[in-house]
Amino acid sequence: MAEKTHRNPLVTVDIIIETDQGIVLIERKNPPHGWAIPGGFVDYGESLESAAVREAREETSLDVDLTEQFHTYSDPGRDPRHHTVSTVFLARGKGVLTAADDAKAAGLFTRNSLPSPLVFDHARIINDYFKYREGFPKHIIFP
Repeated sequence: MAEKTHRNPLVTVDIIIETDQGIVLIERKNPPHGWAIPGGFVDYGESLESAAVREAREETSLDVDLTEQFHTYSDPGRDPRHHTVSTVFLARGKGVLTAADDAKAAGLFTRNSLPSPLVFDHARIINDYFKYREGFPKHIIFP
């Protein structure tokens, strides 16, 4: 009998960086191409919080203060490359927004000025975020 291969989802973080002018989104250099919430993979031995701060800095050149753990998204189809589980943090950014690392561009966007296309499940996450900021409690946003 062949031995079964054990597979686990990959752990990622996404960071909704809030500013007075809107939220930060990046345009991806690598597939899938489009706009995304800054974020990435958690390194072995790294906490979710440390990964969020690192990924924000790598992709946006901003130093961030995490303000809240927002929600964890785990739909197996959320990333077309593989199964990922992402914990989303809210943060305040400091510094000069500059695209870096695997970000081709970076910008500030409001609910009414979102770029297209948004990749992964980031349209859903951003929609959930704006509902939350409008006063909807977290427990009614998610099925």
